[in-house]
Amino acid sequence: MGIPFLSKAQEPSLDDIHAQQERRPSAAEAIAADRQRKSVSDKKVTGASQITVRQSIVPVSLVTILFFLWGFAYGLLDVLNSRFQTALNITQGQSSGLQGAYFGAYFIGPLTYSGWFVRRFGYRYTFMLGLSIYCVGALMFWPSAVKRSFAGFCGSMFIVGSGLSTLETSANPYIAVCGPPRWSEFRLELAQSFQAVGSVVAPVLASYVIFKNIGEDGKSLESVQWVYLGIAAFVGLLAVVFYFSPIPEVTDADMADQAEMTQAETGYVDKPLSKQYTLFWGVAAQFSYVGAQVAIAGYFINYYTQARPDLNVKIAQKQGANFYAIAQALFAIGRFAAAFLMWFTKPRWILLVFQTAIMVFISLAIAISGPKDGANWSGLSMLMMVLFFESCIFPTIFTLSIRGLGRHTKRGASFIVSSICGGAVVPAILGNVADIIGTRKAMVVPLSFFIIAWSFPIYLNLFKGKELDAYRESKVGLEDHQPEKSTALTMDEAGLEKGEGIETSQCEVSPMRSL
Repeated sequence: MGIPFLSKAQEPSLDDIHAQQERRPSAAEAIAADRQRKSVSDKKVTGASQITVRQSIVPVSLVTILFFLWGFAYGLLDVLNSRFQTALNITQGQSSGLQGAYFGAYFIGPLTYSGWFVRRFGYRYTFMLGLSIYCVGALMFWPSAVKRSFAGFCGSMFIVGSGLSTLETSANPYIAVCGPPRWSEFRLELAQSFQAVGSVVAPVLASYVIFKNIGEDGKSLESVQWVYLGIAAFVGLLAVVFYFSPIPEVTDADMADQAEMTQAETGYVDKPLSKQYTLFWGVAAQFSYVGAQVAIAGYFINYYTQARPDLNVKIAQKQGANFYAIAQALFAIGRFAAAFLMWFTKPRWILLVFQTAIMVFISLAIAISGPKDGANWSGLSMLMMVLFFESCIFPTIFTLSIRGLGRHTKRGASFIVSSICGGAVVPAILGNVADIIGTRKAMVVPLSFFIIAWSFPIYLNLFKGKELDAYRESKVGLEDHQPEKSTALTMDEAGLEKGEGIETSQCEVSPMRSL
């Protein structure tokens, strides 16, 4: 039996997939079936793996709205971190509890209920579940503000994080697989660009609207109550919209079927999840990168405040929020720029160049101290450039890590999303170190985690380049590629010779290794 959410019973076997390849459904049939709004077994080949660019535009656009939502929530989180230090009289280390609560939910959700839910009920209903949880968490901000309870805010943020982690467990892999595999990295990079836009909008609103009237002592939290009440109403309505929206289901069986269709180009061989080493390296890289990114974002305003000894704390915090908005704008520009580059060049190259640049600029941000009693504009500029080059890292690690997972795609995506919990670990370390040696010098903490993340693109470029590049040559899902019946053999544990002469329409499928 086992624990339901840890069970592999929902995953399709190779026999399940091959039994359905005699008559593979078309993408049009998958879209037609979606109108019934029913959950689909993860073992069923629906034909959605062949969805074309044109057919994917509407569902991908709808899901992209979710990226804006959690970009907005993330942008508010960073400003709340700084504001609560003043309003609730807490230290930098204590304020990291917000990040701990928000990102700690990412460790629990994807590996338990949300990972199980997306495999059991599909993407549509997982979107609705995530929005509903998010709505509850946003409503909890009202009593927390009334009681001025930091513990209450942390609890509310944990619920918000639970909802958003559920959305990410479904939205990230959905964007990656809904459409031709050739443009997987481009689609997720472009969708995540709107997440970055949300991260820009949030601190601007926080500076000019949410925290405009905070009382003479800067400790009023009334505006926080109304903002999160409005967020709760919006996401509640959005959950209803997703029930009626066209969201064709892409199952793990579809992804295994697609992997076999691309075998001639990629050399795909089915392997158990425990042997997907690229996935687990990607998980470690994502954990390290997200932790470092969140740490820098959460303490950017503190860096600004300490870099401006010529200003009082209240003015420095307000100006810091404005400069953080500029830095997030650079982050958004970087994402759009990376998406543009991915249309023309290899994502693995872009990942390596951007991660290398991150370490160069954060090292400079640490090393440059500036004048003793004046503004450290050089250090601030270097830190802002770090945010620009951070832009493409998360979505690119995500898509390159789940390449070739086949029938393990949803479980693999859950592992990648759970690694976002690095955002609960690194900010806490940075906050406590910053209380001792100052924020600028404490940036060595995220630098050390960036080094770990940097190892991933080095590995990809040295050892996985040929396989990853082959996906950019795949014809699956393109308008002129209409696969017919697919035939595939299996190898037993002892290892049989590969079958020969097995032909399919426009692709040749080699034997897959059975478990």
